[in-house]
Amino acid sequence: MSPVTIELDNISFQLQQEHRFDWLEGLGAVFTVFDQQDSGNISFGIIKQGIKRFVKYAGAQTLEYHGVPQDAIANLRRAIPIYEDLKHDYLITLVEHFDTQEGYAAVFEWVEGESLHPHWSFPPPAKYDNPNSPYYRYRQLPIDVRLSSLDRIFLFHVNVEKMGYVAVDFYDGSILYDFDSDITKICDIDLYQNRPFINKMGRLWGSSRFMSPEEFEYGAEIDHTTNVFTMGAVAFALVGGELDRSFTKWEAGIALFNIAVKAIDPNRNHRFSSISEFYEAWKYAQT
Repeated sequence: MSPVTIELDNISFQLQQEHRFDWLEGLGAVFTVFDQQDSGNISFGIIKQGIKRFVKYAGAQTLEYHGVPQDAIANLRRAIPIYEDLKHDYLITLVEHFDTQEGYAAVFEWVEGESLHPHWSFPPPAKYDNPNSPYYRYRQLPIDVRLSSLDRIFLFHVNVEKMGYVAVDFYDGSILYDFDSDITKICDIDLYQNRPFINKMGRLWGSSRFMSPEEFEYGAEIDHTTNVFTMGAVAFALVGGELDRSFTKWEAGIALFNIAVKAIDPNRNHRFSSISEFYEAWKYAQT
């Protein structure tokens, strides 16, 4: 089946089949579209009376999604309480959510930031070596600026832990960075889970660059110790060599390096037992 081209307010994109978007008209004019996700969602930047919003929508058959639209709709519905429960200064803000004739929409405040994993515009290796890539530009920032950015990521996940949730599918694509204001925001937490959460898939959702061994193990409990691994992996991605976790690629000193290494120990019994414990050690190592 040939792709179908849709045009909204002079912005065009393609879907696997026709879909109605007239419900968007009341929200404002579309100025950008994010249509390359494989989650079954398509997202829009809209503007009305000078105010921008980010609209995440499930129900359309996007080119990269090979599942059933009803499953994508169910997943987006399920994500709404997660954004409400984990509301935080460092998380994008949910404004409203509603049914449409053919799907479901969630509206968020617009964030002037760029994803650190824009796979649609800078697929690897361009992500790492193209001077226009947000990840490349981020890695050129002074180390203290990046450590401050990491601090926001860690603090948000301390709150995730406190609220009884675990992070699932968190990776650098979930990080938005505004280069003008040096503000870091978290987005796309749709797959976070209430504890207790048992891995019933084998390989869970997510980027393997950030996943602990138990996220590949059927029947394993995914808990705060799992998320300690994720935080350590994020540290290596933003101030180290990502999957090259040697000290030669690390930019933040030996004390923090030792904290990050302990966090990503394959043996979960050797990691910090919680994100709070990890964060306390991280902050102490900076004093």
